[in-house]
Amino acid sequence: MQFDHVPVMLNEVIAALRPQKGDIIVDCTLGGAGHSIHIGRMIGPDGMLIGIDRDPAALDSAAERISEAECRLELVRGNFADLADIVADLERRDGRPLTPNGFLFDFGVSSPQLDVAERGFTYREDAPLDMRMDPDSPLTAAGIVNSADVGELTTIIRDYGEERWASRIARFIVERRRSEPIITTGQLVSAILAAVPAAARRDGPHPARRTFQALRIAVNDELGAVRKGIEAAIELSAPGGRIVALSYHSLEDRIVKEAFRTGMAPCTCDPAAPACVCGKRPSLMRTSLKPVTPSDDEIRINPRSRSAKLRAAVKVLGDMGDE
Repeated sequence: MQFDHVPVMLNEVIAALRPQKGDIIVDCTLGGAGHSIHIGRMIGPDGMLIGIDRDPAALDSAAERISEAECRLELVRGNFADLADIVADLERRDGRPLTPNGFLFDFGVSSPQLDVAERGFTYREDAPLDMRMDPDSPLTAAGIVNSADVGELTTIIRDYGEERWASRIARFIVERRRSEPIITTGQLVSAILAAVPAAARRDGPHPARRTFQALRIAVNDELGAVRKGIEAAIELSAPGGRIVALSYHSLEDRIVKEAFRTGMAPCTCDPAAPACVCGKRPSLMRTSLKPVTPSDDEIRINPRSRSAKLRAAVKVLGDMGDE
């Protein structure tokens, strides 16, 4: 599998991250290394690029592609939810503290994973119902679909897919699996199409899109990883370091927005209190009031960027005011 892909909002990411010669930058979702190739060139031989990905195929592809960047490269197979442990392991190996100057998160599933049918992420081709970003993980989408009860399936599809027909789809899945296990994407799509009323299938995205998104998020615990990864990046970043996050749906973006908001205004005192007594000081300052979105030209070139939102924040020590 080749992980070549067009990096989303490359210029905007570089502008937000501001990599400099000698910086330590962590690409928490290396994927096809589309962003990291450019970052590596900018930090140069004295810089260090740490690339993290759950998928060994992504790491193998990235190692070859990014070697031209001529920076120090550390590739780690892992989950950015374990970011603090990953950095600590590298510190022990290096024998010195590592205080990264920037963190990049590009959430969601990568284009190559979507494009390879046997990974089970796509509803457009019939393949094993898998959806694991880490192929060694024990939990698959088929495991959830064939073991969860109606209530559990409804919650997953409703909360992670924001699907209005969640309870109906869950009932149809449970009914369908009584006759045979649902082990392929085609079988799941068939159950979803039967559940969604014909009128609702005529317009908008594919009827299976939201359910597939929900199952993918559940299989990979994506939202839990987003929360843990962002919080760890804020804690680990050097003063002046930048945390940049690309989100592709509202659930991810909401977590990033809330984590940044808490970092900028951590006070837990009663708003009616005359003065702050909790002693918590801001650890972040924002770089823009609103998220950055792709231009019309980029959407035409790379349609998968359509839903992307970029948020960025800067690590501070105490209250340093606005940038």
